[in-house]
Amino acid sequence: MPDCPRTLIDKIWDLHVVRDLGEGWSLLHIDRHVLHDLSGPPALMEVARRELAIANPDLTFATPDHAVSSAPGRTAETFPLGGRLHQALKHFSEAAHIRFFDLGERGQGIVHVMGPELGIALPGTTLICGDSHTCTNGGVGALAFGVGNSESSQALATQTLRIERPRTLRISLEGTVGPGVTPKDVILHLIRRFGTTAGVGHAIEYAGTYVDVLPIEGRLTLCNLSVEMGARSGIIAPDEVTFDYLRGRPFAPAGEAFEAAVHHWRSLASDPNAVFDRDLTVDVAEVVPTITWGTSPDQSAPVSGRAPDPAAIADAEVRAAAQAALDYMGLAPGQALIGTPVDWVFIGSCANSRLSDLREAAAFARGRHTAAGVTAWVVPGSVEVARAAEAEGLDQVFRDAGFDWREPGCSMCVAANGEQAPPGARVVSTSNRNFVGRQGPGVRTHLASPATAAASAIAGAIVDVRTMQ
Repeated sequence: MPDCPRTLIDKIWDLHVVRDLGEGWSLLHIDRHVLHDLSGPPALMEVARRELAIANPDLTFATPDHAVSSAPGRTAETFPLGGRLHQALKHFSEAAHIRFFDLGERGQGIVHVMGPELGIALPGTTLICGDSHTCTNGGVGALAFGVGNSESSQALATQTLRIERPRTLRISLEGTVGPGVTPKDVILHLIRRFGTTAGVGHAIEYAGTYVDVLPIEGRLTLCNLSVEMGARSGIIAPDEVTFDYLRGRPFAPAGEAFEAAVHHWRSLASDPNAVFDRDLTVDVAEVVPTITWGTSPDQSAPVSGRAPDPAAIADAEVRAAAQAALDYMGLAPGQALIGTPVDWVFIGSCANSRLSDLREAAAFARGRHTAAGVTAWVVPGSVEVARAAEAEGLDQVFRDAGFDWREPGCSMCVAANGEQAPPGARVVSTSNRNFVGRQGPGVRTHLASPATAAASAIAGAIVDVRTMQ
């Protein structure tokens, strides 16, 4: 009797089950474990406290990113708390023989940027990190998800994790996008349309003709914001684009081993008749440049649109949330988004700090200058990205345009390193969360693409990039 058709997610899951624990739970083998300076030290300290050995140090990788300063010429101690966390991660990593990528070294950077670029994240692997945006790595076909400190400690000691099998959700993105539309616009559109709870309990597979032609870095952006729909994982089936991207990466297989791996990776696709728990289809031609107006990623609108009027919202809970968001953001009901003055622009984060993102932003900065009163930062996602951008002269493009070119790290995405905008400042940010106080107390954050962010820095206000092409 032939095997039942299976989804990509089910195929990877089944290959990693060490033991079926019943009632939907599995003991899963973990192929890759990435640690950063906020969540890594507590997990490593717990393993040491219990006098346990690291099960397989060769499968674990560590780098500082969240709490280190991004100031030019920074050291580990530039931000004192970050220095202590850096030292703790380095000490425990070296004691456990875990590969540690230090400041200035190739490999240092935001964990979800350096994982794919080094080939640590590979198709068909299970990958965890103590960070909710670990789902980013699904852009290369890895089943990746964030974990808490206790789960991280378990994985360090056993190379396994007790976890509930997710339901499956496929989102098919069909068609061709219009001018000025980027993967960031597409995923913000999806979150607005389906909501922040659409993926709860699910792993999302992105498919369709739009995804088929999307470069890896765009795929990483799509998967990055899967958690903002409530999903723990987002994934895209590996294909020739993936294989070309991974060939020659430091931790990817090499030579004949790479070709053997590709042979296996080709089997990692949902079967034609596979049944998903949910199946959604979106025509990407309907997507336009998008920006958030509120304090949740689903509170967004076309950049050419307006803030909503809560009085027109029937649902009392949604109406109250919209009013609270408008009050915090300092926007009036029905206010046009275009022309809203901007104080800060942040280009960076694990959503949009890769080389293609910086090229996209530089296209609007080149030959122009930031508006008076606007502070604009560009923070590459890794040492690798910074070096590549500098080799192309992008750093000078940004400097000439009045942007600050900074060192790799998370920076003011989450402001865990003390880098934040002043209270009341309005920020256009390429990051992935616009929660109250995320970028500093009272800071008003609008999520957008690198193009929209850079163009808004030049205009001094939120702007539609289609008017600046």
